Amino acid sequence: MSIAIPQRRQLRQRIGAAPVRGMSMIEVLVSVMVLGIGLLGIAAMQSIALRGGQGSLETSQAVMASNSIIEAMRANRANAAAYVYDGTTSCTSTPAAGTTLASNDLNFWVTSLKNTIGSATTTCGKIVSLGGNNYRVTVQWDDTRAGNSTDDKRQIVTDASI
Repeated sequence: MSIAIPQRRQLRQRIGAAPVRGMSMIEVLVSVMVLGIGLLGIAAMQSIALRGGQGSLETSQAVMASNSIIEAMRANRANAAAYVYDGTTSCTSTPAAGTTLASNDLNFWVTSLKNTIGSATTTCGKIVSLGGNNYRVTVQWDDTRAGNSTDDKRQIVTDASI
């Protein structure tokens, strides 16, 4: 039996060094690179999700603002025609508050649009009479904050019977 042990050592020396233990530097670098690419992918997905959430928030606010002015018009049904307003030609203007309930409601509506959706220069509203007691409310804003293209105007159009 004592003869087999020296033969094993000689065989090991002829075949090569002792078995390698641990990881090589190349394996570690490849692992770190794969991990880094994975983390960059996760960060990109998070960014896309945040932009989508911003767009959804602005759309929800536009729908609530449309419903708000429609309810104000229903509360002042006798003067609903006084709510007709076209602010989409120049989004930089806001209707002046006046002595009537309709002018005060319009001023409050457009001011709240500009404060909650988009920016003051790109957010505007429009109310059009469709005849009879039917009206169309349009809210328009610039959706570039949500990560869309540089000239992306979004609109929510709501038709209502007053």
